[in-house]
Amino acid sequence: MDEVKNIADSTQFIVIKIGNEQFGIDIKYIDNIVRMQNITRVPKVPEYFNGVINLRGEVIPVMSLRLKMGLETDEFTKMTRIIIIKLEQHEGIGIIVDEVKEVMSLENEQIEKVSYDKEEKKTFVYGVGKVEESLVSLLDLNAVLAENQDK
Repeated sequence: MDEVKNIADSTQFIVIKIGNEQFGIDIKYIDNIVRMQNITRVPKVPEYFNGVINLRGEVIPVMSLRLKMGLETDEFTKMTRIIIIKLEQHEGIGIIVDEVKEVMSLENEQIEKVSYDKEEKKTFVYGVGKVEESLVSLLDLNAVLAENQDK
């Protein structure tokens, strides 16, 4: 267990909960994790966009990952967090999650790629991480955020 591992062979993920499901987000895309705060509504945006927040002078759009995935509306609790994501081709965007659980490292051999035959079935998951007895679906943030352009 204490042997030296090649960093390139593993990836760190933040494990989040949405409903009863656990998802992993590659830590390199995470800019910040903040507590739930007041979100200013914006008119004429898709239903899954909750609005915008002001984070240290920067206006960040915030979306509901639950609604984006076709789940029921968010119920905000003291565990609810907004994760600020930054991808190369996007400005920062916040995604609302039910809970942030932990940081975990997955070796490449612990990640099973997911492939779907049906083209019309949009998926936000690119793989599944196997950790001990549990499975963590790994979110494809490009797929999650790409559809935001279709207003």
